[in-house]
Amino acid sequence: MLKSQVESILFIAGRPVSVKKMAEYLNSSQKKVEEACRELMEEYKKGERGIQMIKNGSKYQLVSSPKNAEVIQDFIKDETSGELTQPSLETLTIIAYRGPVSKIEIERIRGVNCSLILRNLLMRGLIEYKYDKTKKETYYTVSFDFLRFLGVNSIEELPDYEKLSRHESIEEMMKGN
Repeated sequence: MLKSQVESILFIAGRPVSVKKMAEYLNSSQKKVEEACRELMEEYKKGERGIQMIKNGSKYQLVSSPKNAEVIQDFIKDETSGELTQPSLETLTIIAYRGPVSKIEIERIRGVNCSLILRNLLMRGLIEYKYDKTKKETYYTVSFDFLRFLGVNSIEELPDYEKLSRHESIEEMMKGN
């Protein structure tokens, strides 16, 4: 069970996660989490897997196999150069008008998991994130590239920014779609 939970955290995180942080989330000892990570690494090393687990210090991360680098590069190029999907545009709108905004708030407004959408927007350089150690949450804002792309000098220049930057307006707008 612990191994499965560790794997899920690493999969969803999409970035390195420390053994200490995983142990906190899983209400487990660091020793048990470290052992689960070692076992997972061994399992990923066996056979022809498209995913592998890497370790750097006390942090672990799930990554794609180097054997698939060409396929992954083509996929990422397509993902980051194609048009934004409707869900991506909705998420970007929420971040633009409500940022800094947490993933939990975005998902509450949209009503669906936004992990992959956020990853895609980050890869495109349209949003940035900052981890708040006090609240133990990641907060998203639009990037300078986003502002430059739209041709505005500040976020306040977006249409109806004052009206739509209030919490209730965004929720009403999203319910209307």
